[in-house]
Amino acid sequence: MTGVGAEFVEKTKYRWLGVSDQQKGVPPPPLEKPADPSKPIVDLPDPSSVRVRPVDLTEAIAARTSVRKYAPEPVTLDEVSYLLWCTQGVKEVAARHATLRTVPSAGARHPFETYLLANRVEGLEPGLYRFLAISHRLQEHDLADGVAREVHEATLGQYVLASAVTFIWAAVPYRTSWRYQERGWRYLFLDAGHVCQNLYLAVQAVGAGCCAIAAFDDDRMNRVLGLDGEREFVVYVATVGKTRVRSAPGRTREGS
Repeated sequence: MTGVGAEFVEKTKYRWLGVSDQQKGVPPPPLEKPADPSKPIVDLPDPSSVRVRPVDLTEAIAARTSVRKYAPEPVTLDEVSYLLWCTQGVKEVAARHATLRTVPSAGARHPFETYLLANRVEGLEPGLYRFLAISHRLQEHDLADGVAREVHEATLGQYVLASAVTFIWAAVPYRTSWRYQERGWRYLFLDAGHVCQNLYLAVQAVGAGCCAIAAFDDDRMNRVLGLDGEREFVVYVATVGKTRVRSAPGRTREGS
């Protein structure tokens, strides 16, 4: 094999690893980016109090599909709170300077910051928000007119404008490489898959569907979110909205 991909696999093998910053005694990075004191905070409903439709796990796995067309009705703030908990909910801040969450992550490092583009969410002004996972709140990030169009264009014109809300996961790689060095870069993308699969299963409990998006203009997306593209960068996107077109139970005409 040749090329950048093959080189990435080779250079992240264990045999190339040295001494990690953790082994050197370097203090670990913060568990999440701190809140910006200049921007408003939105309290989210306690996810344990949110009522959703019970969905059997086998049923949810069998019905899992990508939904690219959405009904016009909004999602509720309760539903957003539930989906955030399912994808990045913090169950415990552990004594070993780690968070234990609702999804697995290599070494419990959880490198992601979750950004939400709210188009039709009851109780939220349209725009970009960042999830403060440890306190389970949202913070306004960018509510400027046109920001949804910018995200839509950065995703190469995919389903963002039709969605009720779009999840954008950005990685802070040093959270993982602090422990695992270059090997940690592999884990970023594995962890992203864990997160998005939880979203695919969880949306069924709120009468919604989702579609993962990996095809986007990396540099443009990072600029829209105000990220430097090195210490933090977008790795995955997923649109969410209420479902409307079904050809068979648990399947949509545009599923994959």
